[in-house]
Amino acid sequence: MKYGRIWNFNAGPAALPLEVLERVHADWFNKGGTGMALMEWSHRSKEYDEIHNGAIGLVKRLLGLDERYRVLFLQGGASLQFAMIPMNFLGEGKVADYIDTGSWSVKAIKEARLFGEVNVAFSGKEEGYVRLPRQEELKLTPGAEYVHITSNNTIKGTEYFDYPDTGDVPLVADMSSDILSHRIDPAPFGLIYAGAQKNLGPSGVTLVIVRDDLLARANEGVTTMLSYSTHVEKNSLFNTPPTLAIFILGEVLKWVEENGGLAGMEERNRRKADLLYGFIDEQGGYYRCPIEKNSRSWMNAVFRLPTEELEAKFIAEGKAAGWRCTSTRGSRRRCGVP
Repeated sequence: MKYGRIWNFNAGPAALPLEVLERVHADWFNKGGTGMALMEWSHRSKEYDEIHNGAIGLVKRLLGLDERYRVLFLQGGASLQFAMIPMNFLGEGKVADYIDTGSWSVKAIKEARLFGEVNVAFSGKEEGYVRLPRQEELKLTPGAEYVHITSNNTIKGTEYFDYPDTGDVPLVADMSSDILSHRIDPAPFGLIYAGAQKNLGPSGVTLVIVRDDLLARANEGVTTMLSYSTHVEKNSLFNTPPTLAIFILGEVLKWVEENGGLAGMEERNRRKADLLYGFIDEQGGYYRCPIEKNSRSWMNAVFRLPTEELEAKFIAEGKAAGWRCTSTRGSRRRCGVP
């Protein structure tokens, strides 16, 4: 392939579109005729302001967000959001519902319990996380502060396409690994967060989208840097943001828009998933996907071969053909092939 590139299946930091990398490289040493690389620009400069606000505008346009939503570029990854969300919205006398669909949900639940009462409305643990819950299985709390989901479970290979009906309770979603991969209706969501390194750009920046009505209910007395209100009021410029990561994220957003927006992404991802799962299902059990069909992820296809020896051979031959994956046997927490 061009530049000797390989097939990169790393979960995150993940592959970026080659067109984006080429655009970033084109004026790396003298961005926009300023005589400086972008990473040398002041985050208070007019030049950076255009990039920063341009990326915010692209997020809103691609996701169809109305004036009620605030777009933030924060740091700390999704892992910090596991704590920041309950820190801002839970507390004494409050309860939040969490839907446990895998490892990342478990981490979010663990952090939330440090700040208030957590009701696990569903857990797929006993079944090995091979499916997502049906609506009638959810034991939701009337008047909960929010309902938290992980929209795509990278390790387990499940993904939401029809989100839970939570009524008037805001839905909060970790979309780190499937944001911008298909169209969504943003209306049910009070907060969406995503570490950029899987679907949006390089590591170092975390996208957070928060709706005004949920923001208005945030706890007072939250430490300044961990208060959403701080970053909304300062347009994510309270402290020095990861300017280079935000710039590259913005270039990825431009690429998505140029390639059909979310409708185009959805069509391509659906086609790829149908091709892969169709092939797996036609093999008479030689390749086997353990995930319930309606829950299968477009982003992370999990499948098994008849023996671990054959799986090892499959991975070895893939590497010889130019694949690259940080884990040679899928995740450390799931045997098989991701």
